[in-house]
Amino acid sequence: METKIESIPAGTITSPAGFRAGAVYAGIKKKAENALDLAILHSTKPCVAAGVFTTNRIKAAPVVLSQERLRSGKAAAVVANSGCANACTGEPGFKDAEEMARLAAERLGVPPELVVVASTGVIGQRLPMPLIRAGIKEITLTGDGGHKFTRAIMTTDTVPKEIAVSATVGDTRFTIGGVAKGAGMIHPNMATMLSFLTTDAAIELDFLKSALKKAAALSFNMVSVDGDTSTNDTLLIMANGLAGNRPIRHRSALAGIFQQVLNQVCTYLAKAVARDGEGATRLIEVTITGALTAAQARQAARTVVTSPLVKSAVHGNDPNWGRIVAAVGRSGIPVVEDKLDVYIGDICLLKAGQPLDFDEAEVIRTLKSPEVPVKVELNLGKGAATAWGCDLSEEYVTINSQYTT
Repeated sequence: METKIESIPAGTITSPAGFRAGAVYAGIKKKAENALDLAILHSTKPCVAAGVFTTNRIKAAPVVLSQERLRSGKAAAVVANSGCANACTGEPGFKDAEEMARLAAERLGVPPELVVVASTGVIGQRLPMPLIRAGIKEITLTGDGGHKFTRAIMTTDTVPKEIAVSATVGDTRFTIGGVAKGAGMIHPNMATMLSFLTTDAAIELDFLKSALKKAAALSFNMVSVDGDTSTNDTLLIMANGLAGNRPIRHRSALAGIFQQVLNQVCTYLAKAVARDGEGATRLIEVTITGALTAAQARQAARTVVTSPLVKSAVHGNDPNWGRIVAAVGRSGIPVVEDKLDVYIGDICLLKAGQPLDFDEAEVIRTLKSPEVPVKVELNLGKGAATAWGCDLSEEYVTINSQYTT
């Protein structure tokens, strides 16, 4: 059966049928030009829904509430804010999250239990509920409101991160849209800081949960900016079935195509998060091949991309491949020194554990590129994985030394 997969120009979470969104500036975060900080995403038809959340043992109130509500496998809307994480706020913070969901539910005319909540911003501060009460009343939802939603969840992000991809298989066409925010406190063990995915495909819950976890493992779980895992990480997908297809289930005809498109959307967003890391000037892509297992390859790739020494070397255009080897060696996976090959771009610097002569100027040109590919071949097996991160600059320290001031 003929299959066509294509990106939708200016695609976002409202590109799939039946989704609308909107946002306002409620005054939760410091005013900036064109600032937005409170948003709603709504499906005109209740959705099958699944989520993956932070593994940090300190979980923000909206994470706890959303985890509880998604046990039903259903959702109709998301209400989200930036400027305040509503984390470490105790029972009062949980009640604030509940009220935020209830206010959105009343605005939309849906049951409160079908509304999930997400917050991002400073930890240890309660939500300014008077501002949220007023702001929710002012939100206008539209079919192209996904762009405003994306801007409203940004904190130190410098650019919005959004995408939509459609797949046509025979007479069936479905779309997956996605948005994400994240630039600092990025080292997910589940998803990313905040990411919301929508689709008009009809999907059975068990398959949706499985597909989301697989996509997260290949994408969001393979990015790191600074090695810190947030208290608020939330990855959510909502499927309203308006594409009219037979519900996708394990081993059904559309299962593989749906997983492929979901992986594509999530990988795009994950790389966008890494590329926009706080103070970043370059995206680093680390590929490990020849590991004994894929899991070991993922472990090594994440270790290299998180290494402050590797990140600093890239920022300074220093072809110090020893830092790459050292990171692989401490990653905790089996490594044999005299089997290692190391590349920066297409240039081999280490072959079978032996240093090679190389054109330093050529390597430096690669390190100065917007995207810096690093590859380590272990030559032990068939396991492979890719991770994404960014360089470490002085600007990162500046941003995070003044985050609350």
